[in-house]
Amino acid sequence: MTIFGRSMLGLLLTAAVIGVSGAQRVAALTPGGELASHRAIYELKLAHTRGNSPAVAARGRILYDFSGNSCDGYALQFRQVSELDNGEGKVTLSDLRSTTWEDGAAKKFIFKSQNYVNETLIDTVDGQAERQRDNVAVSLTQPAAKTFDVAAGAVFPTDHMRRIIEAAREDKNILELPVYDGSEKGEKVYNTLTVIGPAIAPDERVPADAAAREPALAGLKRWPVTVSYFDRTGRDDQAPVYSIRFEVYENGISRALMLDYNDFAISGELTSIELKNSTPCK
Repeated sequence: MTIFGRSMLGLLLTAAVIGVSGAQRVAALTPGGELASHRAIYELKLAHTRGNSPAVAARGRILYDFSGNSCDGYALQFRQVSELDNGEGKVTLSDLRSTTWEDGAAKKFIFKSQNYVNETLIDTVDGQAERQRDNVAVSLTQPAAKTFDVAAGAVFPTDHMRRIIEAAREDKNILELPVYDGSEKGEKVYNTLTVIGPAIAPDERVPADAAAREPALAGLKRWPVTVSYFDRTGRDDQAPVYSIRFEVYENGISRALMLDYNDFAISGELTSIELKNSTPCK
């Protein structure tokens, strides 16, 4: 896990857009249920601290580049650079780089990541997971060659986002799913609890960030979402390891991030969004 967490890869955003103009994009998104191919940048900063938090200052940036469709699968290039200052002369620089590919039918997930701390590579994860009849089979080549199974009910990151949006469209408030995204040296499965708030109409609470400058988003509604991540071996009354709050549009693009790690929280402002043309499903 990086300073600000790695499993957020599973949740931030996703996409596949058909059409050229903004109007064509909006028309094409809803019926097909596709997610929008896009490149987004989020600026990170310390939002608040609690108790004896070691963080007195934090800043960083997330680059999120997503493309694909349900026929060819979904590819993600992700980079998060973050700096944490504990106020006692210690500044820690973390740099997480990740590439993933997920089958459109949610049957296969390929992942590779490198995590640098103070410009030193501290771990590399490289592997894949494939859904079988009774389980999900995982095969790692890094950090060490290893094979193991996780429960058949575990979902992959893009599938998780699609299920959240489907639940939101059906006016459901709660979604509980185990998630496997290759985090924690490729061996971690989190239990997740997603709470979905009422839909926000296009003309309500109009954003002031980069989303406001993208015409293709102007006619889309969005939902406030909180996803809490829990250790699977913990008690039923345990606190989440961390949680992610954000607003998600119908096409999977997210804004207004809040990454809450219990003793401190990091906000992520959408400062750049570029919707990309995608090859439509044949």
